[in-house]
Amino acid sequence: MPPLEHEMQGGGASWHKGRRAPAIRSSTGDNHLPKEAVPPRIGLFGHFGDINFGNESTLQSLLWHLRRNLPSSEITCICTNPGAAGRAYGIGTLPMNGLVLKPLWFQRNSLARFVRRLVVGIPSEPYRWLQAARALKRMDVLIVAGTGLLTDLSGLLNWGPYSVFKWSLMARVCRCKLLFVSVGAGPVYGLAGRLLVKAALRLANVRSYRDAATKQFLTDLGFQTRDDRVYPDLAFSLPKSAIPTDPVPRGTRPIVGLGLMLYGKRQSADRPSEAVYADYLESLVGFVRWLLAHDYDVRLLTGDICDRAAVGHFVGLLKERSVLYEEGRVIDDPVLSVEHLLWQLSKTDVVVATRFHNVLLALLLNKPAISISFHPKCNSLMSAMGLSEYCQDIKHLDSERLIEQFCELQKNVPWLKRLIEEKAEQFRSDLDEQYSMILKEILTG
Repeated sequence: MPPLEHEMQGGGASWHKGRRAPAIRSSTGDNHLPKEAVPPRIGLFGHFGDINFGNESTLQSLLWHLRRNLPSSEITCICTNPGAAGRAYGIGTLPMNGLVLKPLWFQRNSLARFVRRLVVGIPSEPYRWLQAARALKRMDVLIVAGTGLLTDLSGLLNWGPYSVFKWSLMARVCRCKLLFVSVGAGPVYGLAGRLLVKAALRLANVRSYRDAATKQFLTDLGFQTRDDRVYPDLAFSLPKSAIPTDPVPRGTRPIVGLGLMLYGKRQSADRPSEAVYADYLESLVGFVRWLLAHDYDVRLLTGDICDRAAVGHFVGLLKERSVLYEEGRVIDDPVLSVEHLLWQLSKTDVVVATRFHNVLLALLLNKPAISISFHPKCNSLMSAMGLSEYCQDIKHLDSERLIEQFCELQKNVPWLKRLIEEKAEQFRSDLDEQYSMILKEILTG
């Protein structure tokens, strides 16, 4: 079992009536509860469960810090894939919307989805509200953490604005504290989505945002954010024990990590064009052709299970465009977990990636990186790291410009690594401050 996964499964045991709970201490050693106090019952709400490795890194970070500071707490994860989350982390789980993830054929069949919603979904929705109330009555705090919840790019339902609003409202009805922690927001295209996002946030006891762009986006929607804080993405607080420290094996050629993404939703455009995705892949083929000709090897990276399709498209396009290379020069090992992604990133010298957390985790490992931006959060991340010049918009990706950025980055590697290390440590310190705030909210009842 990888070290971090083992840590994730430690602690978090439920305490029965009459059993004496140990004193709960903060990371600074201060007592916050009397010895006889009941350990806190904490709900974690998000799009979790072995699908998107960026979301999983968020959950792992939050779990690690909660267990370190509140080892006797009872943690329940309310998520989109409760079975996978429960097996991976040894915690209690509940489905976010009463429905677990469907097979791909079902997700792609609009008629099947409509019939199921009409026959099963709508009639059973009042029961799901009651289920949410029953669960929240047993919790002291509900923490909503990142994971693309405050957007309607995949619709209002599932893990969209409606589910967030439902659980937020029931939390307040059940007198359960509601914390939105380092969340991002947008895009939100529909009026209903905007109203639900603002209503859910308005119910919160505490709100913090992943970046200034999120705060500005919500301000532009007419939501009052004046007293809200901005803290970095929670993945910057992954425990240092989870970060591989083995040096990159020195072979004959340096290795460039290339993060691919299946781009087809409305992440940054109301009406996405298939031409953008096709041009994106073509530009990366040109970039890889140049890398191979200049004695670099390439490791293909992904950040979500669906991105395996993009890898297939890309490898097929390399063959179509007659990009020839020796065996082993383009490394394609499927990513299976956060731990596996971190290990793969550790085996690169430089990373060029599209998924937000592919770039973020590369920076956490002190790897110079170029971001292919599909969403404002990518630009915000690179700006916060002082790396704005190493970013390109996916809708206008140009292979020649990418090669220029790569060459410039290579010239500045020693200086960039110092900058990245300094920024990552500052973000970790900022998140320590936020965890102190979270602990205070949990422990003050």
